[in-house]
Amino acid sequence: MPKVVLPALDADAPDFSLPAFTPAGERTISLRGLRDRWVVLFFYPADFSFVCPTEVKGFAAHYEDFRSAGAEVLGASPDDVASHRDWAAELDGIPYPLLADRGNLVAQAYGAASSADAQPDRATFIVNPEGKLAFAMKVAANVGRGVAETLRVLQALQTGRLCPADWQPGEANYDVPASGSLA
Repeated sequence: MPKVVLPALDADAPDFSLPAFTPAGERTISLRGLRDRWVVLFFYPADFSFVCPTEVKGFAAHYEDFRSAGAEVLGASPDDVASHRDWAAELDGIPYPLLADRGNLVAQAYGAASSADAQPDRATFIVNPEGKLAFAMKVAANVGRGVAETLRVLQALQTGRLCPADWQPGEANYDVPASGSLA
């Protein structure tokens, strides 16, 4: 099996332009088009599966929280736009774009898939407004990711400060030392 490597944090996030199903119909979504915004990009294995709908619906339930934090949410799988449309209807609508990453080219660029025909891992990425990768995480295929934790990490990143374990918005955070060390 080919080695899968996540991109480095603080590196330029891999750019993409993909067809997507959105609440307004089919469109093309590009990372470059979302510059100056925070982007939460999550990959999932497939539409019409077992754990994936819980994650997609979880991001939908928190979508307004992400928007209030100035972030766009994007889901991505190798399914086509027609599949995304049908699945979104079955899930009673999804308020954010579902990207059709046919051939896994974007998933491979992000280290979320090993090949064109492999199912992507459950991987989540946060891209800052400058287009730099600020957060990357993968979870086991049989375990759904914590959407509330993704929101908490986004909010912590947005402070630009040091945030301790289990930090929540409104709690104390700390200046980065003049030495620049974050340890």
